[in-house]
Amino acid sequence: MIGRAAIADPEAAGFVLAGGRSSRMGRDKALVELAGQPLIAHALGILSGAGLAAAIAGGQPSLASFAPLVPDSQPDLGPLSGLCSALASNPARWAVFLSIDLPFLPASLLTYLLRHAQITERAVTLSSVNGFPQTFPAVVDRAALPWLERELAAGRRGCFSAFQCAAAALDQPVSVLAAEPLVQCGQVAHPQALPPARWFMNLNSADELRRAEILHKAPAIHLTT
Repeated sequence: MIGRAAIADPEAAGFVLAGGRSSRMGRDKALVELAGQPLIAHALGILSGAGLAAAIAGGQPSLASFAPLVPDSQPDLGPLSGLCSALASNPARWAVFLSIDLPFLPASLLTYLLRHAQITERAVTLSSVNGFPQTFPAVVDRAALPWLERELAAGRRGCFSAFQCAAAALDQPVSVLAAEPLVQCGQVAHPQALPPARWFMNLNSADELRRAEILHKAPAIHLTT
């Protein structure tokens, strides 16, 4: 179900954030199928394609049949809690985080973000599309963990703002790479030739899932959008 992985980077680990309540979808998003595969399989396949040993942060115990499951110590506190639990669980310096509802992200984007983070040694590396920074995927240096935990303990649960605070505490800005130039210069490519604006299509509801099915079956009609 998941494609063959590249050689795993020993300095990095990949995590799918799968602990959300899926209230808009009405059922566990991780097991919702797109093109015959559950979203958890799509997400793990993206991480595997980027050469990352992948685990699942949070989520139901049944997901352990797909990949190692890292329990969220505070599952009611949102994705930042799962992210902190994942960082604490693995000794690798770099962690690549992918949310469960981004099945159209190309693995090459994750590969490029990780490589950039390792070269620049920035605490947090993100991407942007149409000028808007995206919270995920995110490459996070394990050194940011104490500061992320402080944000969580203070009741500030937003991942993006926590990234900013952690980076500032380490005297760094958050590194944000625009996706469009990466495509134009051939550094990143989508296997279905989808443009970057489509990569970040979230699947939070049944309507969005239906649109994703259409996009998956006929991507060529979207190449100029």
